[in-house]
Amino acid sequence: MSSYRLIAIDLDDTLLNDKLEVTEATREALARAMSQGVHVTLATGRMFASAKQTAAQVGLNVPLITYQGSLVRTLLDERTLYERSVDLEAVRRLYAFTRERKLHLQTYIDDKLYAFDDGDRLAAYAKQSNIPYIVEPELDALPAGHHTKLIIIDEPALLDEIAPELHALLGPDVHITKSKPHYLEFTHSEGTKGHALRFLAEHYGLTMDQTIAIGDSWNDREMIEAAGLGVAMANAVPALREIADYVTASNNEDGVKQVVDKFILNA
Repeated sequence: MSSYRLIAIDLDDTLLNDKLEVTEATREALARAMSQGVHVTLATGRMFASAKQTAAQVGLNVPLITYQGSLVRTLLDERTLYERSVDLEAVRRLYAFTRERKLHLQTYIDDKLYAFDDGDRLAAYAKQSNIPYIVEPELDALPAGHHTKLIIIDEPALLDEIAPELHALLGPDVHITKSKPHYLEFTHSEGTKGHALRFLAEHYGLTMDQTIAIGDSWNDREMIEAAGLGVAMANAVPALREIADYVTASNNEDGVKQVVDKFILNA
């Protein structure tokens, strides 16, 4: 029997193929793993409301890691187990920076998406995540509540250029990462998939040696480094493949299923 008892799987370009589907073969492999008592969770940058839709298709019943690790919430009664948010002062600095540079910024409060700018970038983002949104140009007009995550959407080269500037502006309490080439994401410094995976392992009384993490983007780095077995997809960014313990097939070739077969079911 496998020694791995908890698997955390990224959604976009990892569990989901390019049609944004979980294949039947992958679903069956995960169901078999769960029937052997293995905890299977999603670890995604998406909001809880969006991740919940995929979790229901796969038949998961464990707490989900969402917002890059800023929110761990149970599926059935939607109880929050772990939560980190970006300090309001840092939000104000980021908002001012993006207004000055005319950049597209959006934020999440209480699992709702708010955008300060309307347009194609917002529409494409919302379509991919399958979620509604509210456009409100003024930061102070937003409802009171914690900012779980903020995102700037723009050209990859521009985001790479401004990231160091934003690190300096926002300070060490804000974690900055890319989930896709054109998404620059901001969370609390403890709002990473690595922090959330450690929390969940402890929640189940497991050691990190008993965990597997699977991902494709640089925002998966922390959990891939933290897990007992860190797996990168064949379609992962090169830097992630370099630090992974194992590289599986791509998201269009049931890469997740191959990991489950090799390390859980055939172990």
